[in-house]
Amino acid sequence: MTATSDAEPVPSGGAPLEIAYLASIYPRAVDTAVRNEVTALRAMGHRVHTFSIRKADDAQMVTDFHRSERAATTYLYSDHRFETPLAALALALGAPRRFAAGLALAWRTAAPGLRALLWQAAYFLEACFLARALRERSVEHLHCHIGENSASVAMLASALSGVPFSMTIHGPYIFRAPERWALGEKIVRSAFTVCITEFTKSQCMIYAPVEHWPKLRVVHCGPDPAFLAQEPSPVAADAKRLVWVGRVCEEKAVPILLEAARRVASDGLDFELLLIGDGPLREASERRIRDAGLADRVRITGWMNSQQIVEQMATARGMVLPSFAEGLPAVLMEAMAMARPCISTYIAGIPELVEPGRNGWLVPASDV
Repeated sequence: MTATSDAEPVPSGGAPLEIAYLASIYPRAVDTAVRNEVTALRAMGHRVHTFSIRKADDAQMVTDFHRSERAATTYLYSDHRFETPLAALALALGAPRRFAAGLALAWRTAAPGLRALLWQAAYFLEACFLARALRERSVEHLHCHIGENSASVAMLASALSGVPFSMTIHGPYIFRAPERWALGEKIVRSAFTVCITEFTKSQCMIYAPVEHWPKLRVVHCGPDPAFLAQEPSPVAADAKRLVWVGRVCEEKAVPILLEAARRVASDGLDFELLLIGDGPLREASERRIRDAGLADRVRITGWMNSQQIVEQMATARGMVLPSFAEGLPAVLMEAMAMARPCISTYIAGIPELVEPGRNGWLVPASDV
């Protein structure tokens, strides 16, 4: 792999920076890490311009911050998709060498197949629009909080504009198709690549040339500040509620959790299980709850904001979070910040956080 970038690394100090953040969908209720970083950078005096490919839906707008961020964010597809071809034409005429280099990079990193090529063409057009916006706003550095499609746009926009880019790799999705998303190429061309766990870093090392391993930096995501704002209360002796927080989707192993709840109920143990979140499997999960006769014990609430989750955790006995695929769930950190033990799954970066017998318990991923 011989890709290079003529963009300079981001400065490490001195005057405030003009920084751009790019996401696939922003802001979302589940994106605690992105929200914390944007807020912290602004508090340090940097100006952060937020870009996203698509808008988050109304169900994700759980705080005033989410609503104000959505209003201030530039949406490449949702709001400007008809302008992207014009941006590409302007770039081709105004900077033909950069345009040609960016187009060659897009062609070289496209996944096989016509469908993938069409998606890559869309990413290239979005990158042309983003490159123009970065130049217009005098952005000095572009960061992307994902390694898949929006990072493809970021890499191409960097090549088209000369603005250096970096990305945060969470996993697990990109490790299922690293060649499709040109992970190695992105690491090589990035100014640096943030990995949220040592496990994530190890997976990136598989696809990056050894000489680029120093670019891989482990930066752990932190809990939402709302969970650190007060002294944790002790677990009540009669507390019987367990809390789960996340997206109700295939990776989160909700059927495993509900089957475990059914077995515990059949053993005659008294408990409550509160699932905070939403997602494509919510309806099927609610049907499973009813069919198992758990409606009086198990409830799915939909999304809540951080303060509402704090209130629910304060009366809980602990956090339970099985999973089939993960990076490192921020909700485990948030539970620990409130001195609540965690039951989770022995996969990915979770064992770096949950220490069995000390702050929680770990089980095999498929073990009910």
